[in-house]
Amino acid sequence: MTLVYNEIIETISRAEARWPHSSQAELEGDIRLLAEDVANEHPEFTKMTAQDQNAFLEKLLSELTGYGPLTDYLADESISEIMVNGCDKIFIERQGVILAVSERFMNNNQLYRVIKKILSPLGRRVDELNPMVDARLPDGSRINVAIPPIAVDGPYVTIRKFAKQTFTLEQLVEANSMPSSVAELLAQAVKAKDTILISGGTGSGKTTLLNVLARLIPDGERIVTIEDAAELRLECSHVVRLEARPASPDGRGEITIRQLVRNALRMRPDRIIIGEVRGSETLDLIQALNTGHQGSMSTVHAENPLQALYRLETMALLAGHEIPLSIIRNQISGAVRYVVQLERLSTGERVVARVTEICGTTRGEYVLKDHYQLKAAA
Repeated sequence: MTLVYNEIIETISRAEARWPHSSQAELEGDIRLLAEDVANEHPEFTKMTAQDQNAFLEKLLSELTGYGPLTDYLADESISEIMVNGCDKIFIERQGVILAVSERFMNNNQLYRVIKKILSPLGRRVDELNPMVDARLPDGSRINVAIPPIAVDGPYVTIRKFAKQTFTLEQLVEANSMPSSVAELLAQAVKAKDTILISGGTGSGKTTLLNVLARLIPDGERIVTIEDAAELRLECSHVVRLEARPASPDGRGEITIRQLVRNALRMRPDRIIIGEVRGSETLDLIQALNTGHQGSMSTVHAENPLQALYRLETMALLAGHEIPLSIIRNQISGAVRYVVQLERLSTGERVVARVTEICGTTRGEYVLKDHYQLKAAA
């Protein structure tokens, strides 16, 4: 059916420019009628059963007016992530569990068409010269696309959907994500303006917890949030949201997280919240925390609290300044009060695995005190 599919796509693409603006229902009706006319000229289509013909046309309609096999998954609020590994493999994440689904793209052309449909309204494109793109969709979801030559079996598409539901600490306790004692400790830490670093692996719930804790900040404080792609939703009245910008295809116009951190310091913030520290901006943040911006928060990819602190050291050294490690370590211990370690269990549940306080350094090593540690399953 590839020949039929391609001819229908080409015919409709030529006709679309001539169609007047109409309602979605009228547009779908026009597309279906034209698709049927083209398809009926091919024996390959006419030999199909009426049921198969209808299914084929419905798939085409879904692609041309929606997003092909992704349409239903994008609308399903129970799905948190959609992963496409080439045209014939689609995976979803639901309640923390990754599942393969039966739906497929007809071919790579259909997949490329859907990618273009998603990216074009954002003013972004992906091609051989720019084979990667990371962007935020209008609803706050994030999309990452990689195509050949860097994507060996691509195109690859990853969509992390923006969760419309917001949570409270009480709800996380009810969901067994943490005990009430940990919730009380974290609430008190936010109130006391203790800096909190949330650590964990991919999909462990770092951004969710960051959102929950940030919403506990007293309403009168001025908060500056800095993110690669805006995901935080704070209900405080005095919030300034900054978002990094990648370079244009010709290499111009990039705005980095580090530039935004430096700019945020000139905006009279009471607290700075960085969606994730992953580069040289870490040094600027650490220095800011040591000079009057306590109570800030961020996340980092690490397997345990000590590794999270080591990650901060490594990223601070990326700034290129010849600062001795001992001084950076002292600055980190003075800047960060708590590391909250998250973990995603095999069941898909996301839980607080550990809450660790940084109590300074002794003989050049961090002094750590665990306030909570998840008991291993028997």
